[in-house]
Amino acid sequence: MTGAVRIERDGAVATVVFDHQQRRNAMTLEMWEAVPPVCTELSDDQDVRVVVLRGAGQEAFVAGADISQFEQLRPGDERYNHATDGAFGAIAGIDKPVLAAIHGFCIGGGLAIAMAADLRYAADDARFGLPPAKLGVGYSAAGTGDLVDLVGPAVAKEILFTGDHYDAATALRWGLVNHVEIKAGLDAMVIERATAIASRAPLSQRAAKLAVADHLRDASTARPAEVEAAIAACAASQDYGEGVRAFLDKRAPVFQGR
Repeated sequence: MTGAVRIERDGAVATVVFDHQQRRNAMTLEMWEAVPPVCTELSDDQDVRVVVLRGAGQEAFVAGADISQFEQLRPGDERYNHATDGAFGAIAGIDKPVLAAIHGFCIGGGLAIAMAADLRYAADDARFGLPPAKLGVGYSAAGTGDLVDLVGPAVAKEILFTGDHYDAATALRWGLVNHVEIKAGLDAMVIERATAIASRAPLSQRAAKLAVADHLRDASTARPAEVEAAIAACAASQDYGEGVRAFLDKRAPVFQGR
């Protein structure tokens, strides 16, 4: 079984489901390669305002890469690296808010997928970890950089040096997740949050996402002109006028993304 990456739609919210339940949603090569086309489809779909990432079922978000494939195609191979880097980059490149709903195991490549999202919401049974120290695998500067940006260098080193699993409360304390919810309430909470975000101004969210990303870049790769153009698009948009009118009328705005 190669697993699947599929899309479920509910109004303005689209959910990307990593479905490989017999292996706790571990990512096969075929699943990694399926992620970029899914992300492109959702980026191009103007009816989608928010993207949610989750694993099939409630036992795991993604329990890492499918290690059963490593004897034939292991990390370090050109095709495998291209597939994983392409998946992480595609998720991070979605120009809409991306939320991760994390049940159970979120390990290795699964944690990297979650870190590529904008916001992470975890059930109280979630478990996080990066196992390279237990597998003899090396992580790239780009991959570890995302972790350092979230939790700082000292905590990142602890996670990487030990390969241990950490519970949801620890992940929250370290800043790895935004919120921890009781398991039975996580899915409803994430959909409520996603729906609320989907009702806000899409152009403003796009500008904010670009600005945050640019702040994290070094001077050689910064894109200030792109950020300024996104801000200018907000000021020139119909949504700006709608937001002002709705405020003055004391009603909820209805944004169109233009």
